[in-house]
Amino acid sequence: MGEFRVDIRPIAMTDKDQWRKLWTGYLEFYESSVADEVYETTFERILGDHVQGEVSFYEPRGLLALVDGRPVGLVHYFYHRHCWRQEHVCYLQDLYAAPEARGTGVGRALIEAVYAAADRDGCPNVYWMTQEFNATARTLYDRIATLTPFIKYSR
Repeated sequence: MGEFRVDIRPIAMTDKDQWRKLWTGYLEFYESSVADEVYETTFERILGDHVQGEVSFYEPRGLLALVDGRPVGLVHYFYHRHCWRQEHVCYLQDLYAAPEARGTGVGRALIEAVYAAADRDGCPNVYWMTQEFNATARTLYDRIATLTPFIKYSR
C-alpha cells in the first residue's frame, strides 16, 4: 500500500465509539481484553485536564489518526519521572493501526506526533515496547527509533 494523507488529532469526547473499536482491535491483536470499567476509566483519563491545555504528567493522553476523516489508528502515551534524568520521559503505551490502514504511514504519523508532543512538553526521551513476534511494526520501529537490549519482566 502507498502512503495517504494522515491527519492526527487529540481524542475527543465524541470519539468514544471509534476509539473503543480501535482499542479493542489493539487488545485483540495482543490476545488480550479489558473489562468495561477499564474502557470507561481509560477514556475518562485520556480526556483529563491536559486536553484543556494543561501540561499534566502521569495521566494518559490519546491521539487518533484519520484518513479521509475516518479514524484508522490510535496512540496512548503518558509522561513520567525517571531516576536517570531530570526531565520527564514519555512512554508510548499503545499504538494501533486498523488492518486496512497498515502500510499507509499511520503508525509513523502517530509516533511522530508523540515525538512532537514530547518535545513540546520537555520530555526528550520517548520509549515503548512491542512483542517479539510483531515483525511488521518492528520494521517501522527499526527505521524511526533505536532498539535497546532491555528485556521486560512482569509480576
